[in-house]
Amino acid sequence: MVKFNFKKITVVPDGKKFVDIILSRTQRQTPTVTHKSNNISQLRSFYMKKIKFTQSNFVEKLSTIVDEFPRLEEIHPFYDNLLNSSAFAPSAPPQSRHCKDHYKLALGQLNTAKKLITKVASDYVKLVKYGDSLYRCKSLKVSALGRMCTVMKRVGPSLAYLEEVRQHMARLPSIDPNTRTLLICGCPNVGKSSFMNKVTRADVDVQPYAFTTKSLFVGHTDYKCLRYQVIDTPGVLDRPMEDRNIIEMCCITALAYLRAAVLFFLDVSGSCGYTIAQQASLFYSLKSSFANKPLVIVCNKTDLVSVTLSEEDLKLIEEMKTEEAVVLNMSTLTEEGVMAVKNAACERLLDQRVEEKMKSRRIGDHLSRFHVAMPKLRDDKERLPCTPQVVMEAGESQKTEKDLEDENGGAGVYNVSLKKKYILADESWKDDIIPEICDGHNVADFMDPDILNRLEELTSEEDHRRKAEKEEDEFEIEGEKLTEEQKKQLADIRKKKALLIQEHRLKKSNAQNRAAVPRKFNKDKKFTRERLGRDLSSLGLDPSSAMNRARSKSRGRKRERCDDVNDEQQSNKKLCISRSRSVLAGEGFKDSSQKIKAIKIGNKSHRKRNKDARRGEADRVIPTLKPKHLFSGKRGKGKTQRR
Repeated sequence: MVKFNFKKITVVPDGKKFVDIILSRTQRQTPTVTHKSNNISQLRSFYMKKIKFTQSNFVEKLSTIVDEFPRLEEIHPFYDNLLNSSAFAPSAPPQSRHCKDHYKLALGQLNTAKKLITKVASDYVKLVKYGDSLYRCKSLKVSALGRMCTVMKRVGPSLAYLEEVRQHMARLPSIDPNTRTLLICGCPNVGKSSFMNKVTRADVDVQPYAFTTKSLFVGHTDYKCLRYQVIDTPGVLDRPMEDRNIIEMCCITALAYLRAAVLFFLDVSGSCGYTIAQQASLFYSLKSSFANKPLVIVCNKTDLVSVTLSEEDLKLIEEMKTEEAVVLNMSTLTEEGVMAVKNAACERLLDQRVEEKMKSRRIGDHLSRFHVAMPKLRDDKERLPCTPQVVMEAGESQKTEKDLEDENGGAGVYNVSLKKKYILADESWKDDIIPEICDGHNVADFMDPDILNRLEELTSEEDHRRKAEKEEDEFEIEGEKLTEEQKKQLADIRKKKALLIQEHRLKKSNAQNRAAVPRKFNKDKKFTRERLGRDLSSLGLDPSSAMNRARSKSRGRKRERCDDVNDEQQSNKKLCISRSRSVLAGEGFKDSSQKIKAIKIGNKSHRKRNKDARRGEADRVIPTLKPKHLFSGKRGKGKTQRR
């Protein structure tokens, strides 16, 4: 028997959704239009096709549901009892459950519904065969589909129950009952999940309180190139079987039906809330489930035992040890003894499985396939295995890579040298960098070891030279030497210029690149000729030329043109201005009506291009390759592709 994958079961819709799915499919995939003028045989065929198609869809959907749910007699007993204790009738209390009966009744009702729908369809098809009108055939079709939907609505509770069971089945872990398995059990909060996280890649939730694990968790580990299945079970309390809940029954079911090596965990520190006597009592209550299974008793949390155990506790642990069981100490916090426990459990399980296979009847068939070749003796001399002394001495003195790794920081820190076994003329060549070849030349041949020092010397020399040149040329204007007083004034001017540039840049960034404010809005009077003169005078410069230049720039072109006009022209100044304004207002037209008329004539002369619903000249899109008015016509008999 193989494991059953419950996650592949199709979702079961409820009664109303089931009917909607089937009727929608019938409407979409069968002809929808018929006419009163059609032949009566065509009308009968039309409605019989509707009934048969609906019946086949109902039957197909129900058959899929019934077939995908597992048969309890065909699956492994572990899954049978696990479903019996956790999945069936999940909302009912444990005392009132009927488990398998509910499940079988629900599937049986779906089978019955399938037969009823088939019978209804068969009866109404016979009636439609003798329909004498369009109205009679249509009424029979409506009646047939209505009776089928009524049957489905009656099995609505069974569909809802099966969907609930399917959801519980999908939550079950995928466990192979026949593979190599390590089963962890014990009282709550004794360190089972912590051990599982240490030996596998599973990420089980670990908390410092009881019943953190509420279901079975599966992980996998390797031992001697074989894959082992590790199952973490919920904690079990020492009480009668009828008082145990669903969470505890998961562990009991796994112990009863899985061929596995059992790891019974004991908390010797007592931090779990249970004494060693209580844990020993649980061990003896579950001892019948450990029969014929490799047993490892694990004394966990040894790092929390500050003093030695009492004689009574030691005696209880010794009494638990039998011929089949072995007692091992472990601490999941310090990881002391974790791998030893895993290896011991895997080894004992492997030995038992090999021993069972050797006792089976089919072992002869397997052994007959093997042939062990034995060499023939060439003489009567006995030749014992011999290892040369040199090899033995080299093996004792030579360290392995594992030893070197442990000495140099362990995995992730120590890096294996792949060059230390190279056979070269000089041992110092082993760590040399492989030369880089460019254009047929070895780049290493052109490398100068002192190139950085030389570069630094050249850089410092260049800086000194530039600094000296800058000091010499800093105060030269047009090749003339300046006096000390002129140099000081020039330095002040450059400093002031730098401050003005900095202020301007700051203002520009704050003003977000707005246009310059005209002078008429210069309320603070920051930029005036008088202030320019005062600033230049404070620096010891003659401001007269700058003031004259600023005055000439401030005058407009109109004032320059009007400087030489005669008195007559000045007297007629207002008249000229009024005439020019009237001409500009009409833009060359006599009045506004003449301007409007000219604009209309201009618009008519520029006829716009007909774009033919295109976006532009480059638009070459053809929206409809086959327009309906050109390619549709009278539909032939049975042609429903377009609809």
